[in-house]
Amino acid sequence: MMKITVVRISCLVKVDEYDFLFYWKSEPGEGQVLDLSQVSDVRYGSKPKEEKICFVLNERCNNPLEDRIVTICSGTDLVNISYTHMVAPNNEIAAFWINNLRPLTHNTKMNNVCPMIQLKKHWLRLCLGVKANGMIPVRSISKTFASGKTEKIIFQSLKELGLPSGKNDEIDPTSFTFEKFYELYHKICPRTDIEEIFKDLSSSKDFITTEKIIEYLNEVQRDPRLNEILFPFANKDTVKYILDNNEPSEEFRKEGKLSIECFYRYLMSDDNAPVFLDRLNICQDMDQPLAHYYINSSHNTYLTGRQFGGKSSVEIYRQVLLSGFRCIELDCWDGKGEDQEPIITHGKAMCTDILFKDVIYAIRDTAFVTSEMPIILSFENHCSKPQQYKLAKYCEDILGDLLLTKPIEKHELVPGIALPSPLKLRKKILIKNKRLKAEVEKQQLEMFLKGQTEVIQEENENPEDPDPLVMVDGEDGPMNEINPTIIVKNDTDPHPEMHKTEINGLLKVKEPSDTQLNSKVKEEKEPDSRKNASKKDDGSLTAEEEQAMLAQYHYIGATTNIHPYLSAMVNYTQPVKFQGFDVAEEEAYHFHMSSFSETVALGYLKNEAIEFVNYNKRQLSRIYPRGNRVDSANFMPQIFWNAGCQMVALNFQTPDLAMQLNQGKFEYNGNSGYLLKPEFMRRPERSFDPFSESPMDGVIAASLEIQIISGQFLSDKKVGTYVEVDMYGLPTDTFRKEFRTRVVPNNGLNPIYGDDSVFLFRKVVLPDLAVLRIGVYEDTGKLIGQRVLPLEGLQSGYRHISLRTEGNFPLSLPTIFCKITQTTYIPEGLVDLVDALSDPRAYLSKEEKRMKQLADMGIETSDIVDVPTTGKAFKKPPEKKSETSNQEPLTPNLGNKSGQSNNSTISTPVVGFANNKKDEKKDEPKFDNISLVLLETDKTFQKLIKRQTKDLENLRKKHEKDSAVLHK
Repeated sequence: MMKITVVRISCLVKVDEYDFLFYWKSEPGEGQVLDLSQVSDVRYGSKPKEEKICFVLNERCNNPLEDRIVTICSGTDLVNISYTHMVAPNNEIAAFWINNLRPLTHNTKMNNVCPMIQLKKHWLRLCLGVKANGMIPVRSISKTFASGKTEKIIFQSLKELGLPSGKNDEIDPTSFTFEKFYELYHKICPRTDIEEIFKDLSSSKDFITTEKIIEYLNEVQRDPRLNEILFPFANKDTVKYILDNNEPSEEFRKEGKLSIECFYRYLMSDDNAPVFLDRLNICQDMDQPLAHYYINSSHNTYLTGRQFGGKSSVEIYRQVLLSGFRCIELDCWDGKGEDQEPIITHGKAMCTDILFKDVIYAIRDTAFVTSEMPIILSFENHCSKPQQYKLAKYCEDILGDLLLTKPIEKHELVPGIALPSPLKLRKKILIKNKRLKAEVEKQQLEMFLKGQTEVIQEENENPEDPDPLVMVDGEDGPMNEINPTIIVKNDTDPHPEMHKTEINGLLKVKEPSDTQLNSKVKEEKEPDSRKNASKKDDGSLTAEEEQAMLAQYHYIGATTNIHPYLSAMVNYTQPVKFQGFDVAEEEAYHFHMSSFSETVALGYLKNEAIEFVNYNKRQLSRIYPRGNRVDSANFMPQIFWNAGCQMVALNFQTPDLAMQLNQGKFEYNGNSGYLLKPEFMRRPERSFDPFSESPMDGVIAASLEIQIISGQFLSDKKVGTYVEVDMYGLPTDTFRKEFRTRVVPNNGLNPIYGDDSVFLFRKVVLPDLAVLRIGVYEDTGKLIGQRVLPLEGLQSGYRHISLRTEGNFPLSLPTIFCKITQTTYIPEGLVDLVDALSDPRAYLSKEEKRMKQLADMGIETSDIVDVPTTGKAFKKPPEKKSETSNQEPLTPNLGNKSGQSNNSTISTPVVGFANNKKDEKKDEPKFDNISLVLLETDKTFQKLIKRQTKDLENLRKKHEKDSAVLHK
C-alpha cells in the first residue's frame, strides 16, 4: 500500500507536444510539471493506505481500484525517489498511459539535448506551471535570471518587449511565445563570447560569407583525423542546410549569408552537439564473445546507504536496472519467519531485509526496459538447501523464458569454446552462483527428481578438504581479502547480532520476535518508507556503533553445499577460486570466472598486468570494493578498465567521482550496459601493458586542447564559479586537479572565464580508453554540475556542453561553452617536418617565397649553398655525453636495417631527405613545366581518376550496408 499526502480530483493530465514534460492541473489549482528526463519508471501502483481516500476513489468509478492506479517514479539520483500516483477512470486508460509514457523515459538522446532545446523546455515549464487563474507570475520568470542580474534589469527587459513587468504582475501564456522568451534571454544574457567569434569570421561585417563558413566548418569545427569518406568535408550544401534551419532572414538565405542570429542558433543546435549523436545509439558490434565487453555492474545492489546498519530496498533493483546496469548482486539468506521465505540482506551487519521473491518480480518487470542486453544475477548464496530450492523455483517460475538455464547451440561448456555474444544472449538472464562438479550435480539432480530428498540434507563442510564437491568462488569476505580466514560452517542466520545484548558496551539489541522479523522483511515494500540510511534518526547506526560492529565483524563465506536444482541453472558465469593466470590459460574454460577485491586485483595488476589483460580476453572477471568501505564509497574504476576487467562493480548509491565516470562511460552505445573493448584488448595475439607510456602498434596518440570560454545558467545564486578539467585513462593519460579556471565572482548566470582558460593534454597515448571530465564548482568548492565525455566520439570546435547532477541526471539549463581542438600527437621537434610532409606545396611555396625575397635583395641563386637543416624540425634534446659513445643527431635511420647508428645528417633544401656531401657538386635535374591541363589529358592520370571513383563508390556502398546492419 502507498501513503498519500495530497489528493487532487478531476485533473487535466497531458504530455507537451515535444515530449519534454508531464503536466497536470486541477480546477482550481496551480499547474504541476514533471521533467520526463527525471522519470525512471511508469507502472501499476498499489491501493492507498487511507480508507477515506480509497472510498472517495472507488465512489467515482465501479472498476477495481488496483487496475486503475498508475505510479510515476522520478528523482535526480537512484536512491531518493519521488512517487506521483494517477487514478484513471478505467483500466484501459491506465494501460494506455503506462504503455505510451514509459517509452518517453530512458531516452538517451533526450538526455543530450542542445541548449536551444533546453531553453524551449524551460519556456514550456514556465507556461505550464501557471497559477490557478492560468497566468504566469513575473516572479517565476525573474527567478530564471536572478543569479546574474538584478530584478530591475529583468523588469526593464520585459517592459521593452511589451510584456507586464511589475514584480507582482502576471503574463498571459498566449502572449509569452518562445520567440519572446528567446529575445528576453539575449537581452539579459548577451552572448558576447559568440559575438567575438562572429566578428572575427565576418571581418566586422553583419554576415559571414558561404566561403568563410565552409572554411570555418572544415578547419575549426572538424577533427582533422576523421576519415574523409565517412565524414565528408563541409560544402555549399552544408551551408544551405544550416541557413534553411537557422537563418531568420529570407534575403540572407537566398544570398548564402549567415547572420549573427543564425550563428547563435547554429552553435546552440543539435547540429553542433559536443558528441557524435550516433554514439548514443547502439553503434558497436554486439556479436563478440561476452568477455570482450565492459559490463555495467553494481555491488551489494540491495543497499540504499551504508554497508553497516543500512537499509535494503526492492525498489532499488528496479532503479538500477532501469538506469542500464546489467550485473546486479543478490546476497541470499534463510528467512526466519513462519513462511521461511529466503531474504536478501547484508548478513551480520544490522541491515534490513527484503524478500528474495519480491526482488525477482522487480527484476522481471524492469530487466529489459532500458536495454535488451543480457543480465547477470550475481548470487552470494548463504541459504540452506531447502531454501536454495526456493531460490531456484522462484527464478524459474517468475522469470520463465527470460532465464537461461541451458547452454546455447555452438557454445557448449567445454575448454576452448568462446562465450556467446550479448546479441545471442539478448533478453536472457544468467545466474552466477557456485556450481557442483558435473558428475556430482548429475547424480544428485537425478536422485532429487526421483523424490529422494535425502540429497538435500545439509552436509558438514570441511575447510581442509582439498577437493570439495563444488567450484568455489574467489570472492572473499569484506575483512578477509588478502589472507582470508573465512568461517565456512553452514551458517544461514543473517542476524546473529540481533541475539546479542551488547557490543563493546555500545550496541544493545533485544531478541526480536517472529512478528518483528516479518515486519522487518516487509517494511521495504512501501515506497515512502525508504529514507536516506545515513540519517541517525531513522534507526541506522551511529559512528561509534558502526565502529563497534566493524571490530566484531566476521565474514561468513557463501555456502559450498549447493542444491543440484540451483546448480543446474548456472552456465556461462560459473565462479571458481582463482588459481593463477597460468592455470586459467592452461585449462581454457571460458565460462569460468573469478571475483577479486579491489586490493587483490591491484596486487595482480602490479605483478602480472599483461597476464591479467590476457585473462580478460578469454574469461570474465569481477572487481568489488574492499570491505572497509563501510560508507559505501567507491574505488576508481578506470585502472581496472585499463586491464580489460569486464564487471567493475560499484556502490551505485554513492554518486561520487568514480560513479560519475562509470555513468558517463556507459551512456554510449545506447546505454545498453555493454561497451566493446578496444581491439588490442580482445585479440589473443596482441600484447598490451596497461601501464604503457608509449602508443600501441596501430594506435595513434592524440593531442587535445580545451578552452573554457563561458558558462550559462550555472547557478540560481549570485556566487563565484570556476571550472576544473580532468582526464582519466591510462596512468600516463590521467591528469587530476591540474587544470582549473580562475574564479568569476558573483555571477552564476553567464560568467566569462577569459583567454587564459586554455588547457592542453599534449599526449594522450590511448584515446579509446580516455574520458574527459568537466566539473563546475562554486567558489566554496561545492559541485554545481559535471559532465564526463569519452574521447571516442568527442567533436572538435566551439561546443556547448550540458551539465549533469552528481548522480548523472541532466540539469535543465546549465551549460559550458568551450572550444575543443583534437589533433594527432606529434613529438616535439618534428612539427615543421610533419607540416611539410602533409602539405609539400605549401612548404615549397614558402621556400620559393624566400628565394624571391633574396633575389629582390640582389642575391643570386648560385651564391646559396645547400646546408644541413638545423632548425627545430630536427632539433634534438640535450643529451649527456658518454665516454663510450659519440653524440648523434636526432634523425631517422634511413636504410640502416641493422639498427646501428648512422652518423650522416639530413639536408632538406626543399622537402625530403638527402645526404649532404662536402666538396661534391651535382647537377640539379631539370624538368619540363607540367600544367594542370596537360595532366588532365594524360591517360595514366585518367585511369587513376576512374579507379578512384570506383573505389569511392564501393566504399560508400559498404558504409551504407554496415550502417543498415548496425541500425536494424
